[in-house]
This record gives sequence, C-alpha cells and structure tokens, in this order.
Amino acid sequence: MDNKVRKILSSLIAILAVTNMEAQQQVPRLVVCITVDQLRGDYIEYFYNTFGERGFKRLLNEGKVYSNIHFEFSNVEEATAFATLFTGSNPCFNGISSGKKYDFDTEKETSILYDPSYLGNYTKDNYSPKALYSSTIGDELKIASKGRSDVYSIAPNPEAAILAAGHAANGAFWIDDSNGKWATTTYYKSVPWYVDRYNSGTESLSARLNKMVWTPTLGLEKMNAFPYVLDELPFKYTFSEKDLNCYPNLKTTPFVNKEVNRLALQFLEYGGFGTRTCPDMLSVTYYAGNYRGNMNKEYSYEVQDTYCQLDKDIEQLLDAIDKKVGLSKTLVVFTGSGYYKSEEEYTQELDSFIAGGEFHPKRCVALLNMYLMALYGQQTNWVKGFYNNQIYLNRKAIEDAKLDLAEFQNKAAAFLKEFSGVQHVTTDNSLIFGDWNEGTAKFREGTHHLGRGDLIIELQPGWKINTDNPKEKVKIIRNNAVITPLVFLGNGIKPERIYRNVKAAEVAPTVTYILRIRPPNASQTLPLFEMTQNH
Repeated sequence: MDNKVRKILSSLIAILAVTNMEAQQQVPRLVVCITVDQLRGDYIEYFYNTFGERGFKRLLNEGKVYSNIHFEFSNVEEATAFATLFTGSNPCFNGISSGKKYDFDTEKETSILYDPSYLGNYTKDNYSPKALYSSTIGDELKIASKGRSDVYSIAPNPEAAILAAGHAANGAFWIDDSNGKWATTTYYKSVPWYVDRYNSGTESLSARLNKMVWTPTLGLEKMNAFPYVLDELPFKYTFSEKDLNCYPNLKTTPFVNKEVNRLALQFLEYGGFGTRTCPDMLSVTYYAGNYRGNMNKEYSYEVQDTYCQLDKDIEQLLDAIDKKVGLSKTLVVFTGSGYYKSEEEYTQELDSFIAGGEFHPKRCVALLNMYLMALYGQQTNWVKGFYNNQIYLNRKAIEDAKLDLAEFQNKAAAFLKEFSGVQHVTTDNSLIFGDWNEGTAKFREGTHHLGRGDLIIELQPGWKINTDNPKEKVKIIRNNAVITPLVFLGNGIKPERIYRNVKAAEVAPTVTYILRIRPPNASQTLPLFEMTQNH
C-alpha cells in the first residue's frame, strides 16, 4: 500500500471517527416526556385509519419504536406506573406501591402523596413527593446542572404530575377536582406568572366550561373499529360546576388533553425551554382511558373518539416543540402507563360461566382472626384488617405475646391458602429475607417493605372482590397484560421498529444516558441497547 492510499484511508477513518463522536455527543436542549395514562397499543392499531399523518403516525414512522414495555409487578396503576417510569426502579425501591394508603388506627384512606406539611396552591389538597424514596430523571438533571435546568410536569392528576416531576423540580401542575384550576403544592417554590394569569383569566377552564360539549368528532360510519357498538346511539356530554363530579368527569374526556396542551404551550412560549446552557425537561401526561361514567363499557364510541382527538393533540404538541426548539434538538419520549381501568359487567348467563365466585375481605379477616384466637388461645384481635389485597396483622399484640412473627405469618398464610379463589399467598417475612421464587418475584418488586402488609394475597382471574360496602362496586380480578409502545423521537434518532419487550424500569436510565447524566439513584438496569448505539 503506497503512502497516498494510506493518507486517504487515514483521513477517511479520522472523518468517520469524528462523525461518530458528534452523533454520540449530541445532547438534547430539551427533553419532553409524553406519557399517556391507560394508553393501549392495540387501540392505536385498531383506530390507525382515523389518524392524521403528524400525530400517532409521526411517532411510529419517524421514531425508534419498541413494540411493548412491561412492568415487573402486578399492581400497576397511575402512581406505581409513573414512579417506575421516572425513577427507573420498581416499588420495592421507589416506595410507591399504590396510589392510596390506609391508616387502620384512624380508619382513613389518603393519597400516597398526602403531606400536611405543605399547603396547596389553587387547591385544598396537601401533597408532596416525600413518599417517593428514589430520585427521578428530573432530579438527576437538576443535580448535574447545579439547578440551572428547568424541570416542570403537567398532568390531569397530582400523582402523575408529582411523581413525574420528582423532588427537585421547579414545579408540578394538575387540575384540581373541585375548582378546575391548575393546582400545585407549596413544596415547589414558584408558580410561573403565565400559570397565574391562565388560572385567573378568560382562558381558565371554569370560564369556558359552559361552552364545552363532547360529541363525536368523526361520523359514526368511520368509527367502526369495534363491531360491538354499531347499534349504539351517538353520545353527548355537557359539564356544569353545579355537578359535584364535574371536573373528575371532564378529566376522563378528550377535553382534559386539550387543557394539558393549552398549559404546555404556555410553558413552551414563555418558559425559555431549550435556551439555557443545560438541557430542560417538560413532562406532559395525557389520558386515554374510559369515560368515568362509562367504566363498564369496554368498547365504545367514546374511547374511539378519545384516541381520534388525542392524535390531533399529539400533532399540536410536536409541531409546537418543532417550531419553538426544533425536534432535532429535542428528545421526545412517548409511552403509556401499562394498565387499563374498567369495570366489567356480565349478563346472568355469562356470570355463571366466567366468574369464579366472590371473595369477601371482611369475612376473610373475621375467620382468620377466629382461627388465630383458637390457635394461640387468647381473646385478642390478631388481625388489623385487609387493604389493597394485603392483610395487616396486629404486630404489637404478637410482640407482647412474645410470639415468633415469621411463624405467625406462615400459619396465617397456610390458613388463607385454603380460601376459595386464592391463587397464592406470600408473607412479608419471606419477601424480606429472600425466601421467594419466580412466582412471588412480582410481589417483591411491587411492594415496599415499609408499610407493606404481613400477607399478600393473589386471587384467581375472574374472581370478584366484594367489600360488603354498598358504596363500592364489586371489582373483578383481571391480570392480563396491556400492550404499551415506547417511542424515542427527535435528537437525531433514526427510525426503527424493535419487536421485543422492554422493562418499564429501563426507560429512565436510557433517557439519562442520552442526557449524559447519572441514572436515578435506585435504577439498577442498563440503558436500552439500541439507544446506546450511534442513533
């Protein structure tokens, strides 16, 4: 090989190396996390022909698309999903194992985020992120930038807003259930002037409420994805502040996504995103579940219309980001919350075939207590109660009687396993000291040792939980997976379809890898392999 050829090859290698480094070194100016509560990948497929070209289709055609993310625990709901996605860790580390908690002494149920130390801003509720034990993507960005990055979160509900924001964010905003204002907590130090202006002006939700009417945006002939609803009549919903459930109802319609967009566009217009020396972060949460008054209708025109309108909302947000910051300088992370909420109803004929029976927690607690009294010979309330598929024992009474807690839990578990409909029972002690296997791993991943019950019960699919409370609906157990796509768009990422399952806990470390910062402190997974290559 002569010198001339060597020089040409050396030059080419140098150019390729520099090009590769530049591609890898591109840090986005802005990260936008779009999380759709109760998103269903199968519905995106079913309704695909009703979408425009720049919403869902743009995400799927221009992004790096993973076909499905899955959560490694069974009790997936809004709070647990958002905590996992933004901390890169499961409830066993991040502490959020449910959206609610129950105090057996006061007999009160509160939000997992309830914190009387902080007042509400535009709300009477008291919340903070202190129940979240691990850091989030936004927290790590704040640490890395020494506070120079702006981190904000916007969502319909406080759980999604606060858990996506984390501890160090500038702010987290949600729609208050009683007044419809964009609310926050005094835990976060400031409310931008444009949020105050929005809440008090003609743009506010309450000022526009009487003009909001939800009717189908497409002709019924085009809403033909489900053959199960073709004989239904078109729907029409109006909203009035005289109705106690006005805002909770509205938050389960397409209007809530438009409200989220209205505020997100204010942040993009006035927040200076992408103009600082360090990257900024904006988390946006949409809703794609059932209408609140329709939870028993799995297949409906309302659901189809929600997706049809959400497609336009995604288009509007992506276009606004592109115009203000540029998608080439923005990392968009799009996914869902991995669960779908509905209330199943069967005809009497089907009920006898499908439903396995009813599980009554109150009866279960009473019988267990009688068994333990017979076993230990004391007239003591050994059982505090049942909550969130867990049984809490009277630890003080067990300690006072100088009984072995592990043995006590095991005997209680053996008794519970004999109940009809009980698939599995595991004990707190076995989860703490490693006596668990593949079958019980989801209980370990989905609960935190602080505040966990002594016994965790799994019921068989099809069984009903009847709390014997006329105000509470009977819940039917269903544990099937929900298809949830994950998309990375912008920031020089090349379009690609990847047909494999990824863990929900892998999202956060992937985002922090692209930002060139440490992953959240409880994250134990590596970034997604495809995103660490030259994208």
